[in-house]
Amino acid sequence: MLGNFWVLTILSNNRVNNIYFLMHKNMVGKSSNHLSSTNDLLTVLPLIISLALQFFFIPLKDLKAKSLSANQYKNIATNSMGGIRPSSVSGKYLAGRFAHSLRDFGNAANYLTAALSFDQKDIRIRRQAFLSLLASGRLAEAAVLAEKITPLDQNNSLPILSLLVEEILNGKVVEAEKRLKILPRKGVGRYLAPLVLGWVKFARGDVSGAIKSIEVLDVESFYSLKQLHIGLIYECAGQFNLAEIAYKKSLKKNYSVRGVMAYGVFLERSKRWLEAEALYRSFGEEYGDEIIDRMIQRAKTKVSPLNFVKNAQEGIAEVFFNFAGTLSRGQSSELAIIYGRLALRLRPSFPLATVLLGRLFESLSRNAEAVELYKKVDRRSLVSWTARLSHASNLDQLGLTRDAIDLLKKMSKENKNHLEPLIRIGNLYRSQEKFIKAIEAYDKAIKRIVSLNKSHWNLYYARGIAFERSKKWSRAENDFMQALELNPQQPLVLNYLGYSWVDRGVNLKKAQKMIEVAVKLRPNDGYIIDSLGWVLFRLGEYKEATKQLEHAVVLRPEDPTINDHLGDAYWKVGRKSEAKFQWNRALSLSPKKELIPSIQKKLREGLQIKSVFGK
Repeated sequence: MLGNFWVLTILSNNRVNNIYFLMHKNMVGKSSNHLSSTNDLLTVLPLIISLALQFFFIPLKDLKAKSLSANQYKNIATNSMGGIRPSSVSGKYLAGRFAHSLRDFGNAANYLTAALSFDQKDIRIRRQAFLSLLASGRLAEAAVLAEKITPLDQNNSLPILSLLVEEILNGKVVEAEKRLKILPRKGVGRYLAPLVLGWVKFARGDVSGAIKSIEVLDVESFYSLKQLHIGLIYECAGQFNLAEIAYKKSLKKNYSVRGVMAYGVFLERSKRWLEAEALYRSFGEEYGDEIIDRMIQRAKTKVSPLNFVKNAQEGIAEVFFNFAGTLSRGQSSELAIIYGRLALRLRPSFPLATVLLGRLFESLSRNAEAVELYKKVDRRSLVSWTARLSHASNLDQLGLTRDAIDLLKKMSKENKNHLEPLIRIGNLYRSQEKFIKAIEAYDKAIKRIVSLNKSHWNLYYARGIAFERSKKWSRAENDFMQALELNPQQPLVLNYLGYSWVDRGVNLKKAQKMIEVAVKLRPNDGYIIDSLGWVLFRLGEYKEATKQLEHAVVLRPEDPTINDHLGDAYWKVGRKSEAKFQWNRALSLSPKKELIPSIQKKLREGLQIKSVFGK
C-alpha cells in the first residue's frame, strides 16, 4: 500500500525527537512530587477523580486540539466533583494542572499563580506555579517564588538556578558563586555546576580558578563540552594560543555543530579564512547542516563575525543552551524547555536557543508557541532561514496553510538558489490534493538543480506522486524510475512504484522483488507489508498473502485499504465470515469515496475476480 508518506526534505531540519516528560516526577526530585505523602494524596484525591471524570465528558476532538480556550479551562474547574467553583483555590489549581498536562505553560502559569494568590502558604501550588512560570518564559516572576521555595527545599536545583540567573543579570557574581555552593551535585547539577562555576570565577577575574573549576568535570562523555568552554574562557581572557589548543581538543573525539562554530569563528576573527572554510567543509561533508553552509558563505566574504561568546553572562547562557540541546535528545522535553528559557534570560538575542525552543514546542504539538518563537529570530542570523522554514511548517499545522505557502513563496523569491521553499510549497499543495499546483512547484524546484545528486531523489519521488494522483501515470513512472536511479535502495520509492505496478496488474514479479527489498529495509512499516501481501495476492499465493496482510493490519489497524485487502485474502482462502468482518471494518474506517462501492458490492455478492483484477 502507498500510505500517507510525507516527502523527506533535502535539508532535514527537525532534529528534535517527539518526546514527553513527566516533569514533576523526574525533573526536580521527590521534593516536587505533589503526592509525596498519604495526607497529600487524600487532599488532592477528589481533584484527581474530578479530573478523570472530566475526560469522559470532554469531546475527543477537544482533547486532540492544540490548545484549550480560557472558557474550556474554566468549565473543567467549574464542573469539578464537589461543586468546586473557578474562583476557588482548588478550581484554579485543577485548571492549572490540566493546562500544564497539555504543555500549555502560559495558561498553566496564569491559573496556578491565581490559585497561589488565594493560599500563599501552599508549597505544592507554589512549586507547580514556579515550574509553569519557568517553562512559559516568565523568569522574573519565577525567581520571586524561588526565593520562598529554596529555604524549604535545597535539594531542588531549579529554584537555585533561577535565582543564580537573576544574580548574574544584576552583576552579583559573589552572590552567584555562593549560590552555586548549595546547588545539588546530582543529576544534571553534577555536570552543569562545574561549567557555570568556571564562568562565575571568570567574571570575578580568576581565569586560572575558572579553568580548574571546569577541569573537575571528568566524565568522558562531557570531554568535548568541557574543552569547548575552556576554549571560550581563554578566548574571552585574550589567551588565544591556549584557546585554540582547547578548541582543537573539543573536536578531537567528536565533532559538534557548536564546537565547529566556536573554533570556526575563532579562526575567522584571526583572519584565517581558508582554515575556517576548510573546517566548515569537513564538518558539512560528513554531517550536512544549513548553518554550516551559511558559515562557509560568511567565511568567503572575509568579514570578521562577532565574538562567539563575549563575556561570562553569555558563557553561562551557552552552558544552559548546551544542556537544553542535550536534554532535547532524551526524554526531557519540558526540562529542556526550562534550560532554554534560562539561556534566553541571560542572552535574549540568542537565535539558536530560540530555534531550539521552537523545535521543542513543535515536538509537543504546541505549534502556536513555536510560531511565536520562530518569528523572533533575527533575519541576519545564521539560523534565520531554518527558522522561517519551521515557521511555515507550524503555520500549516495550525491550519494556516495559505499563510505558510505565502511565506515560502516569498522565501523562494529571495533566494533563487534554494530548492527547499519550492519543495515545501509542492508538499503543501499535494497535502491539499491540489496536484497540478504541486507539480508546478516541483517543476520550478527541479529547474534550480545545478548538479543532480542522490539527495534529489525525494524531489522526483514527490513529483511522481503528484503525477500519479493526477492520473498522469507515464510521467509518474518516469519520475519514480529517476528517483530510484539516484537512490536505488530507497524503500519509499521501491514500495510506491512496486505497489502502483501491482495495482495496474503489470510487472508483478519485478514489483514483488522491489517490495521485498523495501520490506527488508523497513520491516515494521505496515503500508509496505501490505504491498507485499497485495502482490502475493495478485500472484495467486493466497495463504502467504493472508499471513502478510494480517501482519500489516496489526501494524496499521486503522487503515481501511489494508483491512479491505485482508478481507479479500480471507475470502480466497475460504474464511468468508472473517472476510465480511474485515470489509465492514474497512467501511467503518472512512475509506476513500472511490473504494466504498466496491466494498459494498463485495458485502452483497462476495468477491468476484473482476473486482480485484479489473477484468
